[in-house]
Amino acid sequence: MLALLHIENIALIDRADITFGPGFNVLTGETGAGKSIIIDAIGAVLGERTSRDLIRSGEKAALVTALFRDLPHLPWFDENGVGPDENGELLISRKIQGDGKNLCRVGGVPCTVVQLKALGSQLIDIHGQHDGQQLLDETCHLGYLDSFGDLGQALADYQAEYAALDQLRRQTAALQMDEGEKARKMDTLQFQIGELGRANLRPGEEEELEERRTLLRSADKLMAAVEGAYNALFGTDSQDGAASLLAQAEGELSRVAEVSGELGRLSAALSDLRYAAEDAADGLREFRDSLEVSPGQLDQVEDRLDQLHRLKKKYGSTVQEMLDYLDHCRQELDRIELADDTLAKLKQQRRAQLAKTREKGEILSQLRRQAAEKLKARIEEELRQLDMPKVSFQVDFAPKPAKSGLDETGMDQVCFLMSANVGETLKPIAKVASGGELSRIMLALKNVLAENDSIMTLIFDEVDTGVSGRAAGKVAEKMSRLSRRCQVLCVTHLAQIAAMSDSHYAVQKGEKEGRTYTSVTELDRDGRRAELARLTGGAHLSAAILDGAEELLREAEAYKKTAGP
Repeated sequence: MLALLHIENIALIDRADITFGPGFNVLTGETGAGKSIIIDAIGAVLGERTSRDLIRSGEKAALVTALFRDLPHLPWFDENGVGPDENGELLISRKIQGDGKNLCRVGGVPCTVVQLKALGSQLIDIHGQHDGQQLLDETCHLGYLDSFGDLGQALADYQAEYAALDQLRRQTAALQMDEGEKARKMDTLQFQIGELGRANLRPGEEEELEERRTLLRSADKLMAAVEGAYNALFGTDSQDGAASLLAQAEGELSRVAEVSGELGRLSAALSDLRYAAEDAADGLREFRDSLEVSPGQLDQVEDRLDQLHRLKKKYGSTVQEMLDYLDHCRQELDRIELADDTLAKLKQQRRAQLAKTREKGEILSQLRRQAAEKLKARIEEELRQLDMPKVSFQVDFAPKPAKSGLDETGMDQVCFLMSANVGETLKPIAKVASGGELSRIMLALKNVLAENDSIMTLIFDEVDTGVSGRAAGKVAEKMSRLSRRCQVLCVTHLAQIAAMSDSHYAVQKGEKEGRTYTSVTELDRDGRRAELARLTGGAHLSAAILDGAEELLREAEAYKKTAGP
């Protein structure tokens, strides 16, 4: 459960520490006092989208920290390698900076906002005023039904088959084209294959040609340098080269090498120098021979490079990319030429896959209809407890409007129907539910869904809109019973609901040193009585109003002692 909430520099809140208890927690206060700011702060620390406008005016950053206790083992802990400490406590924080950056930590370990949001969805379910609008949106009804029926695995099994069917559909569509389009595509591919094939492309050829062009452009200068170096080593008709001179020196010393060991070593050194000079000369001769340029050779290299450059503009930035494109064109041409055979096979596969998908869809649909009957009974029972005994609720099924009767959600189109009065025809909720009825239906649905949910904390932000009188008392009793199963936090304007709380917090707005501040105070019993009186009678607290508030508290206390689950 959420045990502690620490807020710094969020909107009107300079600093606040709120210690929440188990059971039913209520926040009350004047309109605009900042009750919803607290819910926004909780949303922020759970990874919900925030704006830098949430930062208190004049401050550089805002901080929200939440401490959770007594958590079950959540899948998020295994996925991210972070969990509660040895005391079973988990500390989460989020710092929102003026530059838009966020610093998030779970158990002291940095994490991303995406990771934080994934964890938040497993910790707390926030039900705000807009959720009633989701109940009016028929596209949400199927999700509610699947959640109630715990049909996640059946839906996943169906979606795996539907994904395979959709893949076959896309493959078929890619092959289907009219004859004219097919002929044009084949002509284009045949031209490209012919042009690239005639080019006789070879990986690394371009680099070799560029190196060759550089040599050819400097051939005369290189030839002169190599010829001069060769002559210096091997000599000319009129002059001995270094190799010949070294051979003469070696010969002179070899005749007297036996006289002195030192001369023998020098003779061997001269022999090594002679061999090295001869090797170098041989290398120069081979290089000189390779530089022999035939007429037009440079032009041939330039022409080939120009051809490669033109092809690169059309088919790829490198020779390898052009070769890859050539392979692609050949495969594409084969695919088109064999399209009729392939299409026949794909259509056969689609028929078989459609049958498998329909089979899974039928199973899913049957499970949904079974869940719908249970949901009808549970919702009607919940609504009877919420002072709506005459309401009829039903889940209406219709086939999908898609051509195949299937889409990624299955073969069912679902709509919640209700009749608020005896004898009235069942109609879509959007057409018959008033604001107060909508709030109670949503509360009933949330209560039913929570039975299959591992989330330990539910937050209701002013979901009592349009509810008053006896219905408000029934809503209060329902929330009290719900809080025996999980922790409940509720922002409300109704005294009947606030009276039923186990912990009551007053949110007040004031001024200090020319600035507006919001404070949060946990009320004792006398404070609760005064706050209930304010909710009932406004600013003027007469003795009669205070007595009425006291009676509300006593009735709530008596109910909590005697009420069943």
